Amino acid sequence: MKKVLLIVLWVISTGAFAQGIKTPAPSPAQSIKQDFSLSFVEVKYSRPVIKGRKIFGDVVPYGKVWRTGANSPTTITFGEDVKIAGQALKAGTYQLLTIPSQFSWEILFNKGTNGVFNYKPEEDVLKVKLAATALPQSVESFTIHFANVIANKMDMVLSWEKASVSIPVETEIDAKIAASIEKAMTVDSRPYFEAASYYFETGRDLKKALEWVGKAVEANPNAYWILHLQAKIQAKSGDKASAKASAEKSMALAKEGKNEDYVTLNQKLIQSL
Repeated sequence: MKKVLLIVLWVISTGAFAQGIKTPAPSPAQSIKQDFSLSFVEVKYSRPVIKGRKIFGDVVPYGKVWRTGANSPTTITFGEDVKIAGQALKAGTYQLLTIPSQFSWEILFNKGTNGVFNYKPEEDVLKVKLAATALPQSVESFTIHFANVIANKMDMVLSWEKASVSIPVETEIDAKIAASIEKAMTVDSRPYFEAASYYFETGRDLKKALEWVGKAVEANPNAYWILHLQAKIQAKSGDKASAKASAEKSMALAKEGKNEDYVTLNQKLIQSL
């Protein structure tokens, strides 16, 4: 009886121990969120690992719909309307599916939610075909990342084994920001510096940018960063004498403020005139 009781206790204890074991996931989940344009892009996916296998053309067959990861469906959320390889896609959350082949991949943005095994082509909202790039070195874990991120453009890159696909993403923000600036200029506290900076950086109306940065300097004459922007706009407008004077004043104030970065920026600007 005592022996039976010990066996029962051992079974119970080992069962409880087994239930409490935690091991690393074979295909760990990852969520990446990128601030982009006036909102964001977020991807949630799992990252399968090669583990000595041949992936494309074998584990992931060519010409068939792939979940673009492992386990749960890979999803992508756009916080605003975008263009994918030049084609319009509305804001929202989609399944990210792919059809790999040796030299190109089809990228599917699908409104379904049940994964690749319940894939319905009629639920594709957008499909684009992009060239695949052969990598010199193998990528062990399937990876999605964002590259070349600027105000209104970036690339979403899918990489695994020795294959990589870059998906161009862009937005139309100029009209939105221009309208926002126009509205902001009707209130008492006007964002002259921000508006001038945007106009300068995007190559818009330099005359208007110069007017706004001048008002920003009037409101804050000791702000060396504003004076530096004024110098850049003056230089781009062809007024080298004014640009040099503004840069020299900005540099002197930056020295007082112990900001060596702006000292260097102004030195380089003066040398370029």
